[in-house]
Amino acid sequence: MAIVQNHLIELLPRADRRKFLAACEEVQLVLGDVLCMPGEPTSHVYFPVDGFISLVATTDGDAHIEVGMVGREGMVGAQVALGVRIAPLRAVVQGPGMSWRIGSAAFQNELGAIEALRPVLDRYVCALMAQLTTSAACLRFHEIGPRLARWLLMSQDRAHADSFHMTHEFLAYMLGVRRVGITAAAGLLQQNGLIEYTRGELTVLDRPGLEAAACGCYAADRKGYADLLE
Repeated sequence: MAIVQNHLIELLPRADRRKFLAACEEVQLVLGDVLCMPGEPTSHVYFPVDGFISLVATTDGDAHIEVGMVGREGMVGAQVALGVRIAPLRAVVQGPGMSWRIGSAAFQNELGAIEALRPVLDRYVCALMAQLTTSAACLRFHEIGPRLARWLLMSQDRAHADSFHMTHEFLAYMLGVRRVGITAAAGLLQQNGLIEYTRGELTVLDRPGLEAAACGCYAADRKGYADLLE
């Protein structure tokens, strides 16, 4: 069996962890795959290990914007833990990698059978709600540059690497801005020696500098998660 690295599963007592993993399967998350769609039933719940997923809100027409991100610290399909099968957001694989997956019905069975599971997931749902709320305020009040720095830090945390693939088009899509705005903001970060961007490959060169350039939402997200789950 693969080494467990999803933090929520690791928080379970050993016997409960083994029981829960026995009900799960290993799957590979493929870049660009859509795991769930708003308004549709959630077929599976995911606990990422290597990969990470963007939670994307949609509005009338074709407008999309990222409001949350999930890596090995969390889960996709948190609403199922509340007894709700219908997905509120679109979940798109942003970073490929391995994930544990369990069917929604089986997950709800395990939730009833493993006493330690619900308190962990209740705390995670609270942390996720805080992240979504912070993102809404960030989108409204903060400029593109600090928002981009925050987003890059969140991606690096979940990629567990200094370099990852990223295009300006994708960044503009995720942040809900025009590509020209992303180009200018990324160019300034690169000019200041914080990142390097070449042919779709982005490398974080100065992590402390990038944290200083980010808005306070990044630190607030990390503190909120740590207070609840670390």
